[in-house]
Amino acid sequence: MSDKLPVQGSAVEDVIQPLYAPIKRRSFFMYAGATAGATALVLAGCSKNDTVTPTNNAAATDVGAGDVGVLNYAYALEQLEAAFYAQVLAGDYYTKSATAEEKQILADIAVHERIHADFFKGALIAAAPTQILKLLTPNFSSINFGDRMSVLGTARTFEDLGVSAYNGAGRFITDAKYLTLAGKIVSVEARHAALIRDLITPNSFVSPDIVNFNLTGANARQEKSKLPADVLVSVNLFLAADSQVSATKLVV
Repeated sequence: MSDKLPVQGSAVEDVIQPLYAPIKRRSFFMYAGATAGATALVLAGCSKNDTVTPTNNAAATDVGAGDVGVLNYAYALEQLEAAFYAQVLAGDYYTKSATAEEKQILADIAVHERIHADFFKGALIAAAPTQILKLLTPNFSSINFGDRMSVLGTARTFEDLGVSAYNGAGRFITDAKYLTLAGKIVSVEARHAALIRDLITPNSFVSPDIVNFNLTGANARQEKSKLPADVLVSVNLFLAADSQVSATKLVV
């Protein structure tokens, strides 16, 4: 079974069209800079600042290997983010106390994450329908959706984690088409992270916890990356016990 992206005109090409077209509600979020995004993904994917923390859940569903494994891994991340923002839009913070600007930003991000999740689902259906990751059940019991800082703090965690996850997964992608598309998505996720961080603390989007200020040369001020095993330790904290995920075959 092939794990390659089908040619132009295929079902996957139909699914990915939203990645090429801007969401017009807010120009800041346009899907631009594909080349720059893909380049950043490759460079960060080679970073040496990754650490691996093995999962202790033997019952976790493994995402698999190769390009399909990366697609499943990204699908898990995007499922979680899409579910989170859907619940944010229904929560008391968003409906009762968020400013108009905050509502606009959160609504736009919710649309993007739903598009991302739908894209990866469509790509997996087309490339490896028997290997697609199941629909995951989130566990958001630790989040107070009526509290601004609980919502924005969790959003910051998810967005920062998503950027570092895509950066760290770049090394496992073999198909150039997938790499370019992942570059597009990570560039949008980075914009999400910057906006959420700015809502919490202005000008915090380049703080040392996400950028390596101590590196020199080509790696100077490079965004941090994380390997799948490390990312999923954090992701599994927000998934029900029977929906937790592992990535034992995406290792260096």
